[in-house]
Amino acid sequence: MAHWFHRNPLKATAPVSFNFYGVAGSPAANKICNDLRMSRSRLLEMFTDSTCTPEIMKNATDVYFALLQGFIVSLDGTTQDNKMRFIQNFKWTDTLLGNTPSAQQDAVFELVSMAFNVAIWYTKYASRLAGKENVTEAEAKDVHRSLKVAAGIFKNLKEVHIPRLITPAEKGKDLETRVLDTYLVQCQAEAQEVTIARAIELKHNAALIAALAFETANFYQKADHTLNTLEPECSTKWRKYLQLKQHFYMAYAYCYHGQTLLASDKCGEAIRSLQEAEKLYASAEALCKDYRQTKGPGTTAKPSEQLFFLKLGGLIKNTLEKCQRENGIFFQKFPKKKIELGPSLDPKNYCKYNAHT
Repeated sequence: MAHWFHRNPLKATAPVSFNFYGVAGSPAANKICNDLRMSRSRLLEMFTDSTCTPEIMKNATDVYFALLQGFIVSLDGTTQDNKMRFIQNFKWTDTLLGNTPSAQQDAVFELVSMAFNVAIWYTKYASRLAGKENVTEAEAKDVHRSLKVAAGIFKNLKEVHIPRLITPAEKGKDLETRVLDTYLVQCQAEAQEVTIARAIELKHNAALIAALAFETANFYQKADHTLNTLEPECSTKWRKYLQLKQHFYMAYAYCYHGQTLLASDKCGEAIRSLQEAEKLYASAEALCKDYRQTKGPGTTAKPSEQLFFLKLGGLIKNTLEKCQRENGIFFQKFPKKKIELGPSLDPKNYCKYNAHT
């Protein structure tokens, strides 16, 4: 599934020397500063190292963040700010706003910015792994796990660390709620995509697959709506990706819901459901074209060229033809109004299913 996921660029940052002349006077203090500088440089190198694995990334992250905590956590065990917290200036760019950096003299700003990049790395690692020709079950689990780790980082930053910043995030910047929420929901949606692919491979119940696809489509719709008040020049391309995925998985939901109806001898309703799937699939194809032609930050995914995308078109066509043949026997009328998918399509209604526990 190469080029299946849209990925925004990593954040860039200015070098930090951690040279505190007149403050770090002892050999031990100088060693800590030197370790900080080296561990930061190593972690930044890992972001662009194609051989880096989650284990290597976790080790590099743990080392740097453990040292950085010495500038954040109060040394006397109180809730007062560490006096070293505001001694060093840090500069970081934002994933949607080009190369213009934001600067704050605050170690918490460094913590959340670096952790944000770690989360982005996990999404890129998942995308790279999913792009292999023959993804094994173990690799699919790694993709799912990496997306869950990224989602967990984004959630932790939002709830725990970003509220501690002295200077609030400006509109459109990575640490602003709308942008952070979109990354979080996208990770949840993409992790569930892996679950859907696994459920299809294992030929699970059509009703369950429809429910999972419906929930995934709603994740993408939620992410898209979260971005709708951002400046179009930085969000339009990303939104096109979210919209095409929402239409694609809604088409999946209607297709498999149609199979469920057909199995219950409800040919008329099944035909109506498959017709809706056809419309949504055509809309997803059109959005793929719009997405490729839209300029904006990030790599350009090519979902319409993927077998997973193309197979759905054939599945809808074949299932609809089967419904129409069978209805030649039953002569059932099909509803003129669109069949609404709602609370009945909830994965929890079918089983406690998780393909990658």
